[in-house]
Amino acid sequence: MSADNQQERPGGIASYITGFVDGEGCFSITIQRSRNVKLGIQVIPEFHVSQHQHRTEVLKEIKKVLGCGYIKPNNPTNAGDLTSVYVVRNLPDLRNKVVPFFKNSPFISLKQKDFEKFTRVIELMNEGRHLTKKGLITILKIAYSMNFKGIYRKQKMQDLLSRLESSETVCQNNEDTVRTA
Repeated sequence: MSADNQQERPGGIASYITGFVDGEGCFSITIQRSRNVKLGIQVIPEFHVSQHQHRTEVLKEIKKVLGCGYIKPNNPTNAGDLTSVYVVRNLPDLRNKVVPFFKNSPFISLKQKDFEKFTRVIELMNEGRHLTKKGLITILKIAYSMNFKGIYRKQKMQDLLSRLESSETVCQNNEDTVRTA
């Protein structure tokens, strides 16, 4: 069976994509500090799949099937990095295209658990819960339980929670100042 005719495989292209993503893809929730958001912590869900630049046809096929996202060099500033990456960050595309695709074609590995957690964060964000302290704390806990329990994260969850507490204190102090003025 040729690689060009994936439809002949049991399960077709959907099974092929799921298997490929199982090995080369990731569902992640980036948490970063930001002065541009009310609580000072921004949540960025991302689905991405990487592949050597000489085999980007697989990434192009995934992009075509999902109907969203973009393909770019993985690290254009590093001449030694010869990988390309397919990325989806747009929340409506994640909610309406990526999540349904993988719900219909689930993983058989532990990646399924990360996908389920990713899906929960997408649902919470769709409800606007990332804009509340309580919802943001819930999302942080989910995000830090994903992808090997967050061992590769640069920021400790406790540092973010502390920042969340201090930003709330600053907001309360500013509100008190405004009220008394």
